[in-house]
Amino acid sequence: MASLAPSRTKFRKSQKGSRAGNAKRGNTLAFGEFGLQSLSRGPMTGQQIEAARVTISRHLKRKGKLWIRVFPHKPITKKPAEVRMGQGKGPVEYYVAQIKPGVILFELAGVPATIAKEAFRLADAKLPFRCRFIMREGTAE
Repeated sequence: MASLAPSRTKFRKSQKGSRAGNAKRGNTLAFGEFGLQSLSRGPMTGQQIEAARVTISRHLKRKGKLWIRVFPHKPITKKPAEVRMGQGKGPVEYYVAQIKPGVILFELAGVPATIAKEAFRLADAKLPFRCRFIMREGTAE
């Protein structure tokens, strides 16, 4: 399967932009009882999102419901190896989601807390930054 990418965009390439600050939105549980929350910042590629999703769904064995709360909208360009300076920006290689501290990456419902915690622990190992397991208020462990 091809990694996640936007179906169409207004502009093909984008500038780097600012990575500063904490998440202002997407930082609370909206759908499920359990969540995987980022603790640090960095880019998350479509392949990494897919790898984490596969890991979680394999551990759950088709039980429960999983929500993916992030999507890679930002294009990353790269010039070929051993190309001289100048001649503009390179072609788009892949897309990333810009992750800030506090963003909820995945949410789960319909499984016990122990199973959800282990599934998210396995998914965290696939990601390029630190994450933590969070639960909705009033959910028994």
